[in-house]
Amino acid sequence: MLEQTTVHTTHTNTYPDVVGALEAAPEARATTMPATLSTIRHWMVISAALFVILALLGICMRLIQGDVLPGEQSWFYPLMTLHGDGMAGLWFVAAMACATEALRKHVRASNAVAVFALAGTVVGVALLLVSVLVGRFAAGWYFLYPLPLHGEWPAWSAVTFLLSLTVLGATWLIWSLDMLRAVAERYSLPHALGWHYLRGESEPAIPPAVIIVTVSMIVNVVALVAGVVTLVLFYFQLLTGSPVDALLMKNLTFLFGHTLVNLAMYLALAAVYDALPAYAGRPWKANKIVAISWNSVLLIVLLAYFHHLYMDFVQPGTLQYIGQIASYAASLPAAIVTIFGALLLVYHAPMRWTLASVLFFLGLMGWAIGGIGAVIDSTIVANVRLHNTLWVPAHFHTYMLAGFAMIAGYFYHCGRRSADVDLAAESVGAYQAVILNWLVAGACGFLAMFYLGGAYSVPRRYAVYPVELAHGTAYALWAGAFAAVFLIAAVLCLIEVMASWRKEAAVGEERPAGHPTPIGAPAAAHADH
Repeated sequence: MLEQTTVHTTHTNTYPDVVGALEAAPEARATTMPATLSTIRHWMVISAALFVILALLGICMRLIQGDVLPGEQSWFYPLMTLHGDGMAGLWFVAAMACATEALRKHVRASNAVAVFALAGTVVGVALLLVSVLVGRFAAGWYFLYPLPLHGEWPAWSAVTFLLSLTVLGATWLIWSLDMLRAVAERYSLPHALGWHYLRGESEPAIPPAVIIVTVSMIVNVVALVAGVVTLVLFYFQLLTGSPVDALLMKNLTFLFGHTLVNLAMYLALAAVYDALPAYAGRPWKANKIVAISWNSVLLIVLLAYFHHLYMDFVQPGTLQYIGQIASYAASLPAAIVTIFGALLLVYHAPMRWTLASVLFFLGLMGWAIGGIGAVIDSTIVANVRLHNTLWVPAHFHTYMLAGFAMIAGYFYHCGRRSADVDLAAESVGAYQAVILNWLVAGACGFLAMFYLGGAYSVPRRYAVYPVELAHGTAYALWAGAFAAVFLIAAVLCLIEVMASWRKEAAVGEERPAGHPTPIGAPAAAHADH
C-alpha cells in the first residue's frame, strides 16, 4: 500500500529549493496525496539507446545521399521511415516522461498507467522495427495516404506499421488521459489552466509546469484522436477496398503528426520550467502573462498544421490563410514569454552553470532558432520556394536537437538530485565543457548543411541527387561528417548523464527541510507538515 503524505499548496512546495520560496509562503492548505512511482530512469535508458540507433540511421541516410554508400541506396527510404517516425515518437515519449516526473511532486499519476506507457511504447517500437527492417516498409515518416497501401513492400509490413502506430497511439492516449485525471484530482480546470491569474488572483500558486502540461495534454488528446480516426480509415480501406477522401486523410495526418511534434517541445519546456529555478536560486512563478501565453496555445497550435498543405490546391483558401496566421501566432506568445522569462530568471541571479543548466539554455536557443526557420517556411510566399527543399528538415532537426539538450539536461538534473548532490555547489567541469563545445560544433555544422541546402533549392527525400543538384551531394557528405561529430559528443554526454545517478541516497534518509528527495522516493515525503 502506498504511503500517504501531506502536501501543501504554498510557494514553499510549489517552488522548492529556490531562494525566497519560504518567505513567500502563505498559510498552508493541506491535502493528502499518495506517493507515486517514478519511471524516469527506465525512460532515460530506453531514450538513450534508441537515440543512438536512430541517429546512426540518419547518418547512413546522409552518407547515401553523399554517394559514400552507393550500394545501400535501396535502403534509403526504409531508413527515412524508421528514422523519422522513430525520432518523432522518441522525443515525444522522452519529453512526456520528463513532464510526468516534473509533475510528480504536485499530482498523483497512476502507477499502473506509468508501467503500461513504458511497456506499450516498447511493444509499438518493436512492431515498427519489424515492419521496416524485415518488411522494408518505406512510405516515409508522414505515411501519407494512400502510399502505405500501394508500395513495393509486402502487405503484411504495411499492416504491421499501422499496428505499431495503433499500439503507440492508444498507449499515449491513455497516458495523456491519466495525466489529465491526476491534475484534475488536485486542481480544478480553471486553476490548472491558470485562469485565476487573469482575474488578478495569486492563490492558489500553480507551478508553470502544471499549466503547460495541462494545456499540452488537452491538445494531445485531440491530436491522438485525429490519429486514431486516420488509422480507422486506413483499416476501413484494407478491409473493404473502398477508398477514402485523400484530402481528409492528409488533414488528419498532419493534425496528428505536426501537433504531436510541437507538444514534445512544450513538454520538454515544462521540465525546464521545473528544474531551471534550482540553478538560478529563484522561483519561476506563474502569472497573468504566463497564463495568457500558454492558454493561447490551446487553440492556435491545432490550426498551425495547415501550413503543411499550402501545396494542396484543393484545400479551401481560407484554411491556407488561417494556417499562416496560426503559424505566426503559435510561435510568439509561448516562445517569447518562455525565452524572456528564462533570461530574466538568470539575470543577476546566483546562477550555477552545470551540465544540466547549460543544456537547458542550449535547448532554448535551439528552440528560438528552429522557430525562426519554421516561421519563414510557414509564410506562404516563402513556402512556395522552400516547401519541398531541405529547409523543412532543417528547422525540425533544429527542434529535435533542442529537445535532445533539454531532455538530456533534465535526465542529468534528476540524476544529481537522486544522488543527493548539492546542486548549488556544482559547476561544469573541464571535460564536460569539451563535450559541450563539440556537441555545439557538430550540431551547428550538421544543421547548416540543411539550411544551405534549402536556401539553394536542394530537394528533400531524394536518395540520389542528379548532376544538376551535385551541390546537394556535397552538403549531404559534410552533414554526415558533422553529424558523426555530434553523435560522438552526444554519446559522451549521455554517459555523463547516466553516471549522474551514482551514489544514490537511500530512500527515506533524513534531509534538511526543502532538500530535494531522491527520484523514486515519495514525491512530497519531506514537505512541512
